[in-house]
Amino acid sequence: MAKHLLRLSDFSGEELFAYIDRAIALKREAAAGMRHTQLAGKTVALIFEKASTRTRVSFEAAMYGMGGQVIFLSAKETQLARSEPLKDTALVMSRYVDGLVVRTFGQDVVAELARYASIPVINALTDLFHPCQVLSDIMTVLEKKGTLANLKVAWVGDGNNMANSWVQAAAILGFELVLACPEGYDPEKTILQEAETVAEGRISVVRDPVAAVRGADVINTDVWASMGQEGEQEERLKIFQGFQVDTELLGYAAPDCIVLHCLPAHRGEEISTEVLEGPQCVAFDQAENKLHIHKAILEKHIA
Repeated sequence: MAKHLLRLSDFSGEELFAYIDRAIALKREAAAGMRHTQLAGKTVALIFEKASTRTRVSFEAAMYGMGGQVIFLSAKETQLARSEPLKDTALVMSRYVDGLVVRTFGQDVVAELARYASIPVINALTDLFHPCQVLSDIMTVLEKKGTLANLKVAWVGDGNNMANSWVQAAAILGFELVLACPEGYDPEKTILQEAETVAEGRISVVRDPVAAVRGADVINTDVWASMGQEGEQEERLKIFQGFQVDTELLGYAAPDCIVLHCLPAHRGEEISTEVLEGPQCVAFDQAENKLHIHKAILEKHIA
């Protein structure tokens, strides 16, 4: 298994399922009252340049829940805000802690830290990928559906970092993925092309959300304007009209379709309140599973 977790395409299907299987086991053990101490004596530093609620709390709770310690650093509290070379940060932090969990803008930041760090670097979100989140999403799908085999997953909305990681997951794990994105808002071209070379026609991009969700077993969506794109909000509200996951769109999916959203949700934009709070939406189970998948990731990379 790769030392760092920067993107899903660095791993085999067997390795990705190993994270998920372990997370399910850890979740079951925690529910039974078992105390986990695998990370006792270990410390990770969370370096977050982007705001976070679920990702920060779930990583901290995961580390503490397995007996470890956490040091949280926002960008303004580090020398990164004063342009210290990432190489120097990686070299120094490697002497202080047992791992780095990084939430930032550029994928080049986590790649550069990983290049020089002698400790594991875990990507907790970049503008290009969100691998840990998608692992928790797939864990949720497996809990609800029992298998990925023969499932149709629909993505409705922006071809953002979440969509990029879903594209990589589909290529590796073998399920069908249909993405409905407005023209000009597709997943990153090279990521899509790389995935399509191994996906054998199982990954496609369409412009019509109805076509994407027709018969789908899973519908997934995310905000139309991600962090750093706030200046595009009004323009995107116009462009993404018709891409809301509402009861009408959900009606085209399979009767037992589940709806995913990584949260936070902008109710009335990418998803209606009725769907978000409805019986087919599993967004809050999905949010809980971040805790368990983060435990599995930290255990495999830090313990």
